[in-house]
Amino acid sequence: MARAAAEVDGGPAPDTEAEQVGYRGPTACAATGITYRQLDYWARTGLVEPSVRPAYGSGTQRLYSFRDVVVLKIVKRLLDTGVSLQNIRTAVQHLRSVGPAELARMTLMSDGATVYECTSPDEVVELLQGGQGVFGIAVGVVWRDVESALSTMHGERVDTGETLVGHNPADELAKRRNRAV
Repeated sequence: MARAAAEVDGGPAPDTEAEQVGYRGPTACAATGITYRQLDYWARTGLVEPSVRPAYGSGTQRLYSFRDVVVLKIVKRLLDTGVSLQNIRTAVQHLRSVGPAELARMTLMSDGATVYECTSPDEVVELLQGGQGVFGIAVGVVWRDVESALSTMHGERVDTGETLVGHNPADELAKRRNRAV
């Protein structure tokens, strides 16, 4: 049966990608379709904080993990459909508590008031037959969208600070930055 996203317990899953590569704010914004102002506000209010490196005052750069960027895109979609910020906060806590494999198979459904997690097609149908579901977000599709968007953008190695160039070999600025390190 579909469960409200807040009803599922679980410990945080290790995210090895977050330990290796981070994405700066402008890259996260470009990959998710949000403004930098939104990103900054969501980080300052604790809605979606960067898990790789938070900002420590003026001049420091936040670094978001791949998973953070996926969550940012889901938050944008939930907000665009009118889900309350309180329910989005609950959904974000749940999304952070599940492992990457579970996250990629999940579908989030909402009736506008509550966000539900569905992990099988039967749960989606059951929710729709109950008249509760109004819209759904297939997290696996969001995952692939973010993966595709980030593949053409720059990441940063957490351990060395090296800029990782996406699939854009003509990016001369990133090449120069890496030589200067």
